[in-house]
Amino acid sequence: MPRKSTNANTSQRILDIAERLLQTRGYNAFSYADIAQSLHITKASLHYHFPTKAELGKRLIERYEQSFLQALADIDKAGADAAERLRQYIGLYLNVLRNDRMCLCGMLAAEYTTLPRPMKAELKHFFDENERWLIAVLEEGRAARALHFDGSAREMALLLISSLEGAMMLARSYDDVARFEATADRLLAALTARK
Repeated sequence: MPRKSTNANTSQRILDIAERLLQTRGYNAFSYADIAQSLHITKASLHYHFPTKAELGKRLIERYEQSFLQALADIDKAGADAAERLRQYIGLYLNVLRNDRMCLCGMLAAEYTTLPRPMKAELKHFFDENERWLIAVLEEGRAARALHFDGSAREMALLLISSLEGAMMLARSYDDVARFEATADRLLAALTARK
């Protein structure tokens, strides 16, 4: 039993370091050597836990998505109205940016054409789940007359995701979180404005 616990702990540490590297450098800009050096272990030990970088990448996306979906479930459990739920959704992105990181899946999306096929499928699933959650919140908000927008909830969900991911990139380019906050505030204001 202790061996399994040690292996699980090592796997988690590998994932933690790899996640940080991916969110700050990108998938193609880190190697197993970078992780091994950070953890003071051999590359062979890394390959024991994650035989290929593609498997590591796939597991990173799965873990990130699980964490993100749990955060969305927590937002739903709080029972806030649609506008507040969107504010909290934006807060998830903002917290990542404030920690000098980018959305893991946003970073991967920038490198999409170079990713292994299994990672591409997981990446799309992450964005599909975000879209699904946003559509539900937007439809609920529109029905309650708390949110106002033209077009379908799906179109607005796509606009929100695209705008937030893009705003993160620009804020990072300028090392200015306020740029992200201004974009997010503008999006929320447009959705909650009476028409």
